[in-house]
Order: sequence, then structure tokens, then C-alpha cells
Amino acid sequence: MKRILRTIRIAALVFVFLELAAIITLTLFYGFNWYDFQSIFSLDVIVAVIIGWSVLNLAFIIISVTSMSRQRQKSDLKAAEIIGTDIQEAYNFGMIGLAVTNDEQIVLWTNELFEDRQISIIDRHIYEWQPVLKELNGEPAVPTVKIEVNTRNYEVKYLKEAHLYIFKDVTAYESLYKYSKEQAPVIGIIMLDNYLDSSVNIEENNDIILSVRNTIFDYAKQYGVLLRRYRADAYFALCNYQSFAQIKADNFSLLDRVRNLTKDTDTSITLSIGFAYDFPDDVVKLHEMATNAIDIAVSRGGDQAVVNQYGEELAFFGGRTQVQERRNKIRVRNLSDGLAGLIKNAPNVIIMSHSDMDLDALGSSLGIKAIVEGLGKPAKIVYTPKLVEKKTRTAMTMMFSRDEIDRITVTPKESLDLLKPDTLVVVVDVHRPSMTMFPKLLEETAKVVVIDHHRRAEEFIENPVMSYIEPSASSASELVAELIRYASPHPRIVIPATYATIMLAGIFLDTNYYRAKTAGMSTFEASMFLKESGADNALADTFLKDDYEEHNLITKIMANSKTPYYGIVVALADPRDTIDRATLAKVANMNIQIKGVNATFVIGLTDPKEVHISARSDNSINVQFLLEKLGGGGHFSSAACAFYNLSIEEAEKKLLEVLETYLPAAKSDAKDKS
Repeated sequence: MKRILRTIRIAALVFVFLELAAIITLTLFYGFNWYDFQSIFSLDVIVAVIIGWSVLNLAFIIISVTSMSRQRQKSDLKAAEIIGTDIQEAYNFGMIGLAVTNDEQIVLWTNELFEDRQISIIDRHIYEWQPVLKELNGEPAVPTVKIEVNTRNYEVKYLKEAHLYIFKDVTAYESLYKYSKEQAPVIGIIMLDNYLDSSVNIEENNDIILSVRNTIFDYAKQYGVLLRRYRADAYFALCNYQSFAQIKADNFSLLDRVRNLTKDTDTSITLSIGFAYDFPDDVVKLHEMATNAIDIAVSRGGDQAVVNQYGEELAFFGGRTQVQERRNKIRVRNLSDGLAGLIKNAPNVIIMSHSDMDLDALGSSLGIKAIVEGLGKPAKIVYTPKLVEKKTRTAMTMMFSRDEIDRITVTPKESLDLLKPDTLVVVVDVHRPSMTMFPKLLEETAKVVVIDHHRRAEEFIENPVMSYIEPSASSASELVAELIRYASPHPRIVIPATYATIMLAGIFLDTNYYRAKTAGMSTFEASMFLKESGADNALADTFLKDDYEEHNLITKIMANSKTPYYGIVVALADPRDTIDRATLAKVANMNIQIKGVNATFVIGLTDPKEVHISARSDNSINVQFLLEKLGGGGHFSSAACAFYNLSIEEAEKKLLEVLETYLPAAKSDAKDKS
């Protein structure tokens, strides 16, 4: 074909050149009448010559087209010899369907694939047949879409100029992908929360523990999970994603089954479960992810499952019971000795809590400073009045002089100047980097200790050298008081009376004067220890007293309450009022004392651009689970969250959406246990 085209081009050029030469020659001879040209060639003769040339041009065109047609026919015959006389067979083999539409997207024609597969769409609107095809012609248009017709999968592409839809059968690929996904490995770890707790005091062959184990194995058998016990209180689980998807759809009912076994007994046994998936090429990585998931489940208080999908946020299931107090003196002493060792090996210590520092954060910070000073090391608390609650600022100015405050504290920016290669940073009352008073400090240091009493969230300080997360504790001040009380160093670490008073105020604050469900025997023992250290409980109570304006504000907020669900109270502050977080918490504490209130949520502006929600429950609803859906966290019966650049009404709307979706899952059977 190329040779024929080249010959035709050359002939055309020669022919045109000859025509031009003849026209120019005739024009010159006729115009100047050379050799008496006009008498020899009249106008009629010239017209006849032009007509003759036109006939020759037409003949040349006909000959060229005929030659090309013959050559194309020969090419088609050769192609037919290769792929067959019916090109449709090629489409059938490739399982490709074609559909042509008009401007109104009415199907005008389809190839034989549609007829063979009994898909009749001619004269139908293609969008009515498959609405998803609109995306191919939308704004912005997607390159391809996938549809399912008569149990077969197709990938569809649209050629807009030709009004042509191309359907490619990808059923085999989709089946292979689905099979690969279903058979992808999933690794899990199942642990008995209370098995090693001395307070449970169960024996290996105890009927209850045998029932628990049988329940776990029966559940694993039901869903096709390979289970192996690798420790007295822990099991390794292996399954494929198809089985795991069924477990997720079941919402890990194993948690409820085990909890119900000891529901009416004095022995409380629950499970912590961690699963990991979606990293099929590396089972070592999957095991690491599963270990991280089980660590989070345990640190959040147990009785829940944590699912760790690679590249996605953690998913939480369960968590329907209050955390059991399970600390013991030996564990606390070991942690205290470990902390002391880290402090002794550090040139200095920097102590930091969360922004909007409250009395518990300040008290626990001062307690850590007492430990550091008792070990002969210098320590500073990251502190700036702008990031401190009003009552905390009042306590600082009442208990310490300006010179003492300068000696105890350091501003966030100045804390960077105190950093040395082995400086130890101790973070108290918070474990989320974004909520600390100065997150950049964590980025610049390699040695971090975390001490917190909130349930662990997905966001966590990266690679701490020591982590003490105890959700059963009432406050961070309680945890620090225990670390001091059971510390081994001699001479014994002494807490200054001023420090002890603020620590006691922190316990008062977080327990609402011991009314909170988290207030247990350890709380009272820690309070007794602080009292022995010189804490002034009357002065600690003074720090928490409301002034007249705050009292009026609390009354005003309580008066603007709603009950969207039975037992649920939502109180809204006036959008014109800027309210301290502690005040919102106080309103929540007062609301939950009202008979018939199971949970309360108080919403108000704590900053012109920040809306805060403080939540409390009577232990029948997991408010931490609910506020985690809004980006917050906390305890089972005490939680909070914050929104930026959002109005109070918008925050209320988000809260109500979460309540509508997740309130049934947040309810617990704690009342049945009590």
C-alpha cells in the first residue's frame, strides 16, 4: 500500500508540473502573440485544450482511486486469511461489547456480544439501563466505570465523539481479585484481660476459665479461625479475610459471650482482641500490626477489639464495660524504679502536659518534678498562662511567688533551649501529641515517658521509652502519687506540701469529689498519702470553687438543656459567652447527678474559634466511644472533644448525628452487673 501511494504522489506531482508549464506557455504565447499565435490558436481551440486537460485529470483520479481500492481489497483479503472473514469473532474472543447511541443516549446498535448474552438494550436509554454510566459523561468525567450485568462484570469506556460505549468483560479478573482478597491472611491476638490479676485469683482448671477457653475455641471453629494458645492468657489467631469479614459483621460477639459467662459471679473476665490485615506480602508486618492493636485494646481498658487495617484508621469494637481497677503495688514499684533509672541517666528533665492545663495536669507535673528533684536532677515544667485554665492560673499564683514560678516553669519556646542529647521529656495527663502544650518539643527529643489515665486513642506519642497508661485510675495525679509512694530510692522522695495540695485538687477535679465511677480504693489511698504529705484539702477545695459570675453562667447553661433521647441531656451555652473548659465539665458533672440522666453533653465556646464538648455518663453509656467518633476521647464515663471554626449549632448537629448512629452500640450492661 505504501509503494502504491508513493507512485501516485510522484505521478500527481509530474502531472501538475506539466499542467502548470502548459498553462504558463499558452498564456505567454497568447498574450504577446508570438509567432502569430492568436491566428493559429483561436479562443475556441484553447477552451478545447482546457477541457481535454480536465478529462485527463479526471482519468488520473479514477485510475488512482481504483489502484488504491484494489490494494486495500488485497490487504483485507490478507487480514481475513489471518483473523477470519468475520471481524466480530475477534470481538467475541476478546469479550468486547460495543454500543452506539444517539445524542439523547438512546441505544441505536449493539454488536453480537449483547445478543449472545441476552442483553437487549436497543431503543433503551442507556442511563436508565445503567445509571452509573452517567459518570463517563459527567463533569468531571471518569475514564472508566465498572458494572455488573447478569452476574458478569464489565469495565466500560465511552468515546464521546463517536457516541460509542466499549464494554470489556473483566469477570475473570474480578473473580481472581475477589478470591485473592478473600484468601488474604489476617492475623489476630486474643488475650484474657484479668487472667493474671491477683484480685481475680483463678486457678488453671477453674470451671470459669475452662468455660471461657471453650467459648473462645468454639467461636474460632464457627468462623474458620486457626487458634493456638501461646501463653496462659493469650491466643494466636490466623484466618483469611473471608472469615474475618464475617467476624466483623458479627461485631465480635465473642466479647459479649465471654463477658456474660461471669456476669452473675464475683469473677470478672473480659477479652482484649487485636486483628491486622491488608498487608498480604509480609506476615511479619501483619504480626507487628496485630501486636500494636492488642496493646491499644489493653491500654484502653480491655473488653474490646481493635482492628488495624494497613493504611487506614483503627476500628474499635466493644468497650462496653467500665475499666476494672487492677493495679498492684509490685507493678507500680517496678514502673517507679524504671522511671527513676531513666531520670538518673538523664542530664535534665522537662515535664509537659496538655494544652489548657487543668489542676490534674499541673498536679501530676509537680509530682514528677518532686521525683526528679528527689533524685538530684534539674527539672522544668512547660508552662504558659495562655494555655492554662483560669482555676489553674489562680492556684499557681496563690501557691507560688513569681520567683518560684520562674524557678519551676519554662515557656514552650524556651524549653527547646534546655534540650540536650539525653534530656528526658515526661508527658503527663495526655498521650496524644497534637494535644500537648508544645508538640514541637516531642519532635526534637528522643527520650519520652508517657503517664496518663485516659483510654488510649489511635494517635499516640511515637516510640516512648516508657509508657504508663492506666484507664482505671481516676487522675494523673493519682498515678504520680502512687509512683512516689511505692518508689524504692532511699531516702524516701518527699512531696512539698504545696505540690501535694495541688495534686489533691487535681484528684478532686477529675473525680468530682470522689463521685466518679473511676474513684476506687487506689484513689482514696493516693489521697491519704497526699494528705500525709501535707496537702491542705480545704485549700484544694478553694481552688475549685466558683465565683459568682461562673455560678450564674453554670445555671444559665443548665437552663438551656434538651433531651433528644430518653436519659440523654444536651446543654448549650450562649454563643456570645466564652467559657472555660472546667466550667463546661462542671455543668456536665452537675447534670449527671440528676436522677434519670444517663449521659449528658455540654457544648460551648472556649475560644472565639473553638467549640468544646464535655460529656459525662452514669456508667451505662460509653461517652468516650461516642466522642471518639468526633475526634475526641477520654474515659468510659467522662470524655471531651473540640472543634475549630465551627459554631455551637453545627457542633450540636454533629453530636446528634453520632448519637443517632452509635448510641445503641455505646450502651453497656454495667447496670446489670451492679
